[in-house]
Amino acid sequence: MLTNLIEHYSQQTLNLSNVPDDKLGNAYEYLIKEFADDSGHTAAEFYTNRTVVKLMTMIMDPQPGESVYDPTCGSGGLLLNCALHLKEEGKEYRTLKLYGQEINLLTSAIARMNMFMHGIEEFDIIRGDTLANPGLLENDELKKFNVILANPPYSIKSWDRKSFENDPFGRNLWGTPPQGCADYAFQQHIQKSLDVKNGRSISLWPHGILFRDAEADMRRKMIKQDQVECVIGLGPNLFYNSPMEACLLITKTQKEKRKQGKVLIINAVKAVRQDKNIAYLESNHIERIYNAYTTYEDQEGFCKVVSIEDILEHKASLNMALYVSNVDSSKELISLQDALVNWSASSEQLASSMNKLFKELG
Repeated sequence: MLTNLIEHYSQQTLNLSNVPDDKLGNAYEYLIKEFADDSGHTAAEFYTNRTVVKLMTMIMDPQPGESVYDPTCGSGGLLLNCALHLKEEGKEYRTLKLYGQEINLLTSAIARMNMFMHGIEEFDIIRGDTLANPGLLENDELKKFNVILANPPYSIKSWDRKSFENDPFGRNLWGTPPQGCADYAFQQHIQKSLDVKNGRSISLWPHGILFRDAEADMRRKMIKQDQVECVIGLGPNLFYNSPMEACLLITKTQKEKRKQGKVLIINAVKAVRQDKNIAYLESNHIERIYNAYTTYEDQEGFCKVVSIEDILEHKASLNMALYVSNVDSSKELISLQDALVNWSASSEQLASSMNKLFKELG
């Protein structure tokens, strides 16, 4: 089989004039996707739903010359899409500085190869445990980045909680997460790695991060700092081989004046297309969510701008249902008294029809 493969490709002229680097890269990513679709739960280690990646990249809107970081980069898809996003807009993408860290040796090698296949030269992929041994440092501190995109492993239990309590890099900004769920350890690492002047981050999580009681104190401190800009609730099956619903948590170190003291809650749980065991966002879903984010205004049944005080009154819960209802408001509402009358009338009709049936049955 290997001999046949070599002989097949030997018949082709595989230089950059015949096969541009982005075509090779796209083919390589296609193979990664096929492997992800067939490899069970391990796919989540290096492959993020590409339609969600598109939305995340549009929201972060990286600019030429900026630094982009993914603390759990997998095959580097999130980083690559930032460069491709600039390329599509006709901007200089080669000045973008891409950084990533990945714990898995094979996956980190795939990420480097993915960069080469797409013709990206300015990148640094570090292999290692981001929580235990962050590899991107500057002057003995965490290196700071303009943009951070992440899809961290969720609710991991095997992590060094004891060391995080006395973290030498000061990442326990809001406290130490419980042993059984390191989600806020990753989120605090992200926050600590943001550029103070114009840092912005977007991370993909299960919905539980928005309302779990065990993390309420940390969530309260995060919200009080007024760095949470937006929360986007996404539908189920966007994680590979997992039916749980996803959400995007967006933070900024310097929020615009009109957004200060507020958080935009977008309930887009129903804006999703189901396809067998995996879901994806269609272009109209992406556009609607992105437009809601950019306009930062209320939309009945879809999104709402909520004050920090209101969130804190709800015990620092960012649960979508508390602020934005998915219930179809177009249906005519009736009073409780009318509902009781209708119920009584339908009960009488049922009793009458049942009596008639019993008589016919003899």
